[in-house]
Amino acid sequence: MLDQQTIEIVKATAPVLKDHGVAITSHFYKRMFANNPEVRQFFNHTNQQRGRQPEALANAVYAAAVHIDRLEAILPAIQPALHKHKSLNIRPEHYPIVGANLLGAIQDVLGEAATPEIIEAWAKAYGVIADVFISLEKQMYADAPWIGFKPFTVAEVIEDTPEVKRFRLVANDGVVGMAIPGQYISVQARIVGEDILHHRQYSVVETTEDGYWIAPKAEGLVSNWLHEQTVGTEIPMSAPAGEFTMEDTDRPLTLVAGGIGITPLFNMAKTALRQGRSVTLLHAVRSMNLRPLGEELDELVNEGLKLITHIDEVSGCMSAKQVEALDVEGRDVYTCGPTAMMETVVQTIPQARYEFFGPSAVLAKA
Repeated sequence: MLDQQTIEIVKATAPVLKDHGVAITSHFYKRMFANNPEVRQFFNHTNQQRGRQPEALANAVYAAAVHIDRLEAILPAIQPALHKHKSLNIRPEHYPIVGANLLGAIQDVLGEAATPEIIEAWAKAYGVIADVFISLEKQMYADAPWIGFKPFTVAEVIEDTPEVKRFRLVANDGVVGMAIPGQYISVQARIVGEDILHHRQYSVVETTEDGYWIAPKAEGLVSNWLHEQTVGTEIPMSAPAGEFTMEDTDRPLTLVAGGIGITPLFNMAKTALRQGRSVTLLHAVRSMNLRPLGEELDELVNEGLKLITHIDEVSGCMSAKQVEALDVEGRDVYTCGPTAMMETVVQTIPQARYEFFGPSAVLAKA
């Protein structure tokens, strides 16, 4: 537990962190990758270059500062990070690395404004925050069907569209865990010419008796590498993770997907239909030729899915009017796709739950 003086110092520095947060976290990543290159494998460097990861971390640090005297208030907000850590096999020994480099970044960016008292207070605060993460992640690892990465073998590859392939991956040891509809697995890639391992998350399209189906779109380093893999290739994967999951209720579902954002929602739709629930899906794509999981969706129509396919050759998104026309009364609503599309959905349907492919963010609601 933190003493009152430490709490007051941390809360007093919150406005400074809000103003300089992205500068601090951007410097933090550069510093950490230079000082501790062994942790580079845990990060998506495309998101680093685009500024998405530093911005997400800056928001998290600011929230922790504001709520340092009642960290339970930020527990819902840190759930995506906890699940991502589980999928990457982040362990307690990684937290001191982050702490040392974060404190160093605060000192470097704020200069003389980062007094010894402020740095000491933040060191104590970080210790408490790290303990919360470690404790929660310990329980998640205890509940997982396996810890870390284990080998799976590509058993089947299907060309779904010119941009998307479906892969059936089978556990070498025969042990799998059921992915709750909406969850993802992490793939570990050893790419020729790269000096580190790379990890990416892919939504589970379906859990089988011996493995999982995933459907990556060929964009980005790891996804392009994955598209080159053939039957018989061995790929390490971690256990299913993710808090964007379908609630276990009997309420009907309304799903709104954009392009490859269909992948977590497909598993929801298929599972809900087989539970006897009513499901409506609005799916926006750039063309029917580029419709991911198109044949599988058509099969679900035969099982009762109400499918609305919208084609927009430019944006691949639907209009606000189309979203407004959806029946959402008494229904669970989930959405995944381009950020602009999800913003339209949550502004029209505030109760809609959404999933980012990448660092989490908060969408503004109406």
